[in-house]
Amino acid sequence: MRTLVLVGLLAFTLLPAAYPAAQSRVGTVSGTVRDPGGAAIPGAKVELSAPGSTTLTTITHANGAFTFERVPVANYDLTVTLAGFATYKSRVSVAPERKVQLSVVLSVSGITETVNVAAESPRIDAMQSSVADRKMARAGMPATAPPMPWGPFGGLRDFNTEAYDRIDENAFHSVAHDPLSTFSIDVDTASYANVRRYLNSGALPPPDAVRIEELINYFRFAYPKPVKGQPFSVTTEIAACPWKTEHKLALIGLQAAPLDDDNVPARNLVFLLDVSGSMQPPDKLPLVRTAMRMLVDTLTARDRIAIVVYAGATGVVLPSTSGADKERIHEAIARLEAGGSTNGGAGIQLAYKIAEEQFVKEGINRVILATDGDFNVGITNQGDLIRLIEQKRSTGIFLSVLGVGTGNVKDSTMEKLADRGNGNYAYLDSLQEARKVLVKEAGATLVTVAKDVKIQIEFNPANVSAYRLIGYENRLLRNEDFNDDRKDAGEIGAGHTVTALYEIVPAGVKMDLPTVDPLKYQKEPPRVDEKTAFMRDELMTVKLRYKAPDGDQSRPMTVPVKNRTGELSPNLGFAAAVAEFGMVLRQSDYRGTATHAEAAALARRFRGPDPDGYRVEFVKLVELAESLARQTRRDSINLPR
Repeated sequence: MRTLVLVGLLAFTLLPAAYPAAQSRVGTVSGTVRDPGGAAIPGAKVELSAPGSTTLTTITHANGAFTFERVPVANYDLTVTLAGFATYKSRVSVAPERKVQLSVVLSVSGITETVNVAAESPRIDAMQSSVADRKMARAGMPATAPPMPWGPFGGLRDFNTEAYDRIDENAFHSVAHDPLSTFSIDVDTASYANVRRYLNSGALPPPDAVRIEELINYFRFAYPKPVKGQPFSVTTEIAACPWKTEHKLALIGLQAAPLDDDNVPARNLVFLLDVSGSMQPPDKLPLVRTAMRMLVDTLTARDRIAIVVYAGATGVVLPSTSGADKERIHEAIARLEAGGSTNGGAGIQLAYKIAEEQFVKEGINRVILATDGDFNVGITNQGDLIRLIEQKRSTGIFLSVLGVGTGNVKDSTMEKLADRGNGNYAYLDSLQEARKVLVKEAGATLVTVAKDVKIQIEFNPANVSAYRLIGYENRLLRNEDFNDDRKDAGEIGAGHTVTALYEIVPAGVKMDLPTVDPLKYQKEPPRVDEKTAFMRDELMTVKLRYKAPDGDQSRPMTVPVKNRTGELSPNLGFAAAVAEFGMVLRQSDYRGTATHAEAAALARRFRGPDPDGYRVEFVKLVELAESLARQTRRDSINLPR
């Protein structure tokens, strides 16, 4: 067993000496908390305690920093804790008018390098041999096979097989000929974290990796809580469009009811982990192991967790186990190691079998798949995989997908599996993102409050000549699907916000749109007259349909929207900034005057409360993307012709 040692570095920065005798007897304690790889850890609890005095407590910020101001002179016990990490303790002496600067490294212990699979298959021997080879290589002994040529970001150095579905960007539609717009909600956030991974590695993302709705929905917005008896509230706002001032920008926002920690239903979780050879790099299976430890430490005796692995062979590493037996669960996590090829289909079948055996009525029943998406043995046809997931969701067991790594991310496969499995798709580019998805926002990730949520907008031709839905290209529905309860749509989790934006061309504003010849057998669209003058005050009508998590019949909601154009609010202003950023990244034909600089300026202006630092980080990503785009343009100009 190899144990990661907890390291704490303590340095004292002394202010000039010769203090007056009456100097105030207080000091300052500050520092940073990081993981063994040097990444900042937000949300860690830091305590200073001394006998006979009040315990001081704070939480690390997004950059891992913490500060205690005006600390009375004394000797203190410093304790740093966070689910999934070993507790850190040290002694700190506070002197008058002095600053104590700390550098704390949190780590986990009990990591071993083998995997035990409770299934018989000739593939197991090959997988265990691969693990043994890596152990021998680390010991300086020759292995039976050459090592994998990992590149700087964990993928194969000479190959990049990442796959993204083509996005055909939504165009403008004429209200006269197409007054209805229908789509399924989307609460996935994978695209934002994936875009962040590209930018932080020094590259602009491929256009098809940028799903604008997922960029927007990565952020929480300040919408009102729903009234009692409703799973979510509906908010609408209208303002001038920042990148096309003669147009309007309409926001539709949903806010799901939050979930109190004391009311979390019992959880029946089955982790389905890809432990194939492609999962060896530190940003893949090792990251998943740490993420799981963070989640495990939040489980209670009411919860159950199982671990299934697949890599050529499929097997059970941990049978369904009480959340109270944390030592056993952590031991199973420590035994995970990558090796072999990928039999994703067989693993999914086994995971659902275990989840069905432990099904909790009125609880959370969820399979959580963690993979880079490289299904290359077993059920390889994407259609067959999707049909399998669709069959299983009818049992009340939903599927969430956690994507990891670089080099061979199968984004399109993972997104489709999560969508058809009534779950979420998140991409883990860091330990901070893992904590956000599995711990901080576990309610939104795991607890569904409404399923098959559809939105249909009817635009009023008296006030709107054309419209364009920004993003949601792979969530579009036929208009007749809105009332068809057999059609699958998106799910919304506890505390989730969902935001959609429409760019609207007001009536009377000229715009070149593709046209068709006059119809011979159909009547012209009716004009607004005195009998329908009351509609002149309405811009559009928002209709929604949703089902209860265990229901089969949808329930309707209708919200008329007045034709009132206001100023950009903090909600609409920040959402517009993110939309601008997405359009610039995609080099959208509809970006108008949008630029990196304008997106950053909007984000700064409408940043609002930002306790986790996500919005500050967004501004930095926009600035980074601008620098990379500028460099790319320079490089293209200097290329030899």
